[in-house]
Amino acid sequence: MATSAYFLFGSVAMQRVGRMAFAAVLAIWTQGTADCRASDAAVPSASKLQRITDYFNHEVAAGKLPGATVLIQQHGKPVYLKCFGVRDVATKAATTPDTIFALHSMTKPITSVAAMMLIDKGKLALADPVAKFIPAFADLKVGIESVAANGKPVLKLVPPNRPVTIDDLLRHTSGITYEYIGGELIKKAYEDGHIFDGPFDNRIFAERIAQLPLARQPGTLWRYGHSTDVLGRVIEIVSGQTLYQFERERIFDPLGMTSTKYTLESTDERARMAEPLPGDTILKQSEALRRAHPEWQSGGGGLVSTLTDYARFAQMILEGGQLDGKRYLSAAAFKAMTTDHIGPGSGVERDYFYFPGDGFGFGYGFAVRTDPGEAKPPPPGSIGELKWDGGSGTYFGVDPKLDMIYILMQQTQNERGRITPAFKQLVYDAFAATD
Repeated sequence: MATSAYFLFGSVAMQRVGRMAFAAVLAIWTQGTADCRASDAAVPSASKLQRITDYFNHEVAAGKLPGATVLIQQHGKPVYLKCFGVRDVATKAATTPDTIFALHSMTKPITSVAAMMLIDKGKLALADPVAKFIPAFADLKVGIESVAANGKPVLKLVPPNRPVTIDDLLRHTSGITYEYIGGELIKKAYEDGHIFDGPFDNRIFAERIAQLPLARQPGTLWRYGHSTDVLGRVIEIVSGQTLYQFERERIFDPLGMTSTKYTLESTDERARMAEPLPGDTILKQSEALRRAHPEWQSGGGGLVSTLTDYARFAQMILEGGQLDGKRYLSAAAFKAMTTDHIGPGSGVERDYFYFPGDGFGFGYGFAVRTDPGEAKPPPPGSIGELKWDGGSGTYFGVDPKLDMIYILMQQTQNERGRITPAFKQLVYDAFAATD
């Protein structure tokens, strides 16, 4: 790797990897990847894979899901690929591998990879303050909830202890939140900010976010929010392209992800779009908001895609940032993305809204399994696995130990909290030596 790119990582991410020499880190990682992808990795049981089929057939028959598509791929080849139910209960059109699903937050790993590509090229650095690209971020304030002399709650605005950086945007430590997460006064500030009013693009949206108070001091708390949307705007500024143009040129077209985009462009695409059940109110409202703003290319939640498209992206991640002879991320960039940056010694706290979950840290765009976790028995999975999901019920995982990816495409907010963990348990049960 070029010396200049090494220092871009060395200033932030590589310090967290450890004190070993850079070459030694890469050597260990490369050997570990080779060991994990050994041909003697566990193979799934056909009878246990049938349990996945039975489970989703039951969910569809019970009216809990309109439909779903499921893929498990090992050693680069599908070992399980099934489509269930319909893409839309109104049309009764059957779900197929090319059915298009709204990804929601499963957009974030893609946008994070796009940012790391710019870091690879030396056009962006983890330590860069966001204000370098979006001047409005120079005037940020942190909202501290306190009690006024009259006993009423008040949001006191104080300067940040340090600037918000690209590193913060990637690991969700910026203090930027979502309008439905956090303290009541912060949520009210977001509501009063009217960030979704009228037409807006990434430029306008990022400037609106810059007017809102941070929920916490930068670098002190993992807080889910619009950080990746702001990152999308930074990508536009640095690249001189729209977010979609950059991602299409660098990721989608090279990987063959022909149905992955922010706005559907044809009658055929719209006919392939999966719809939630009519009673799935929260997701219906969220989708209505997303579709009402085709001009907004939300790097945090705006993409739609198919099972087969996303499998190409996930397989590229499984293979260390490369696929079919083309490298998308340098070894150092990939290592930085898939290393926990919020664990012990990072100074980053976790609270009720820590969505990576038990046993997981967080890299750049992915949850990273660091330990078995505190639950007894521990959650299924492998140390080193990567995962993320979306509010629409989409979910994927990358497991280097098993040389395996798994993807669930569905459209449900009502049932995802129940179905997603059940699905993951069924996947890993299929690879278990015993029942």
